[in-house]
Amino acid sequence: MCRIRLAALLLMGTTSLVGQGLQDRDRALGRGMLQQIRKDIQKEYYDPSFGEIDLDTHFAQANEKLLQAASVGQMLGIIAQALVDFNDSHTRFIPPGRVARTEYGWQMQMIGDECLITAVKPKSEAEARGLKPGDRIAVLDGYQPTRESFKMIRYFYYALRPQPGMRLTTVSPSGQSRQVDVPAKITEGFRVRDLTDEFEFWEYIRDLQNEGRKNRHTYLSLGEDGFIWKMPAFDLADRQVESMMGRAKNREGFILDLRGNSGGYVKTLETLGGYFFTEQPVKIADLTGRKKMKPLMAKPKGGRAFTGKVVVLVDSETGSSAELFARVMQIEERGMVIGDKTSGAVMQSRVHRHSSGVGRVVMYGANITNADVIMSDGGRLERAGVIPDELLIPSQEDLAAGRDPVLARAVNLIGYELSPEQAGEFFPIEWED
Repeated sequence: MCRIRLAALLLMGTTSLVGQGLQDRDRALGRGMLQQIRKDIQKEYYDPSFGEIDLDTHFAQANEKLLQAASVGQMLGIIAQALVDFNDSHTRFIPPGRVARTEYGWQMQMIGDECLITAVKPKSEAEARGLKPGDRIAVLDGYQPTRESFKMIRYFYYALRPQPGMRLTTVSPSGQSRQVDVPAKITEGFRVRDLTDEFEFWEYIRDLQNEGRKNRHTYLSLGEDGFIWKMPAFDLADRQVESMMGRAKNREGFILDLRGNSGGYVKTLETLGGYFFTEQPVKIADLTGRKKMKPLMAKPKGGRAFTGKVVVLVDSETGSSAELFARVMQIEERGMVIGDKTSGAVMQSRVHRHSSGVGRVVMYGANITNADVIMSDGGRLERAGVIPDELLIPSQEDLAAGRDPVLARAVNLIGYELSPEQAGEFFPIEWED
């Protein structure tokens, strides 16, 4: 039921990249994209049975739909759905970049099993229309967001087909329900963002998690013995990881806040993992694909390693490398994980970059899963996620009041006293201008 409704979402008629009409050259471009992506999957997809999808039939059906598409927007939706049907977290169509920037001015997130508004940009249209942190989104443009469908809703609204606005039915912490139309702010730019560039692709992934917000690595000391690192992504070079861990060395307690961290580079994961072990290399996970791959390993840092108490914070947006880190800390009994169940989006993938056209060159691509990830205990996190050692989920009232009970609990676990109200002031949201 969920997948059928998502297909309808992807294919519904909206404003396209070049208007509502679909010219013959645009249709030919779309068919060329589909054909090239089929080749990428046939060559690179980790599962030689393609998840029991018959490639010839599957892509022939998608091609027939392209022949019936009425707009560029529908065409891109058809291509996207062809990859969504593989039903893994990392195989996705990367659409052509846009010059215009769409900013909704508010953020939503699955917290537990509820879709809640977590932040509203000051002086935005969303604030003027009365959206507030802590409001629950009961209906979004006719859809009831669920934990299962949320990733695809995000993909649609932020990457594939940004919308000029949304119609929401919200429920306040006190139980008051209302319907509100919230327009987006659309800013025309001068540079098309090339999402087929690997760095820009991961930046785009982070934007999906933190639309309109700065994503900076920040840290905070708790007296002389406590340290908090708020890590938005696994995107640091070795020397940057070393610098951050050097600040934490010789402390008694370390909190790594991976909430909202959708992952990033495997190299950063392996490097960071090594700072929590002193002697033997620790296997993070095995990779299984069409060819033999080396396992992911955390190589110990010896005297440079952090040896104190570790608490890792996670939520529904913690994904990929961030999930692997949290889980290996559990398996090795090296740290305590608290918060919400993680995303369950754990596969290894590679971006395939392509361009098409003469004169008007269109950049597009596909992120193709090239390996499944098996933890050292034999478990898989894909579609399962990491179950925290201590499940702790903020309430609507917590969000409305600016409280952070998860961070407060972590601070208490490493030996300091801190209230949820105080914790909520530690890392204020930084919105882009």
